[in-house]
Amino acid sequence: MSTILRLAVFDVDGTLIDSQHNIVAAMTLAWQMHGLGEPRPEAVRRIIGLSLVEACARLLPEPDEALALAVAHSYKDAFVTLRGHPDHSEPLFPGAVEALVRLEEDGWLLGIATGKSKRGLDAMLDRHGLHGRFLTMQTADDNPSKPHPAMMMRALGETGVDAAAAVMIGDTAYDMLMARQAGAHALGVAWGNHPPEELEAAGAEAVANDYEGLPALLDGLVGGRACA
Repeated sequence: MSTILRLAVFDVDGTLIDSQHNIVAAMTLAWQMHGLGEPRPEAVRRIIGLSLVEACARLLPEPDEALALAVAHSYKDAFVTLRGHPDHSEPLFPGAVEALVRLEEDGWLLGIATGKSKRGLDAMLDRHGLHGRFLTMQTADDNPSKPHPAMMMRALGETGVDAAAAVMIGDTAYDMLMARQAGAHALGVAWGNHPPEELEAAGAEAVANDYEGLPALLDGLVGGRACA
């Protein structure tokens, strides 16, 4: 087998961490601040993964650019408040750290592409002791919202990896579409916000049922040995 650079890029919400409850709670508070009542939880879960303003715009009952921006600001404030509560929790999904360690040992380069802000991503990395594991980290601060391929393209540019040797790992159709538009492989995860059949329809070449089996699926998508 040839020796190649391989890149595994992870989504965050719904892929690395279980943040669904907190996102729904923060969006509900944001809606209440603007007299909008409460959004349907299932509707909020549908837009997880998009950049915040885009997510708010899709969630509102009527198109209103100014209101979407205002709700997005309120969501940020609400999330900061929730993060300060003693019972705040956004756990990593079982086996996530072990899978990251195994991939690093196998020579994979690791990256992140998330709809979170840099501040939100840094808070997550601090909480779980993950700083230093990811060579490239793409956030909503510097990129268009998924499924635009910009995040994946920048990750490829920063690491020097060919698209054919890169895999986007995510829980939403937005992740899968982004990967395919960038010419990269797409690997879905079954424990997130969109069901496996939707991930496959959006271009997922495989769907992992747990983190234990994820490294083998990545190896199956990108042949060769990763550079040590």
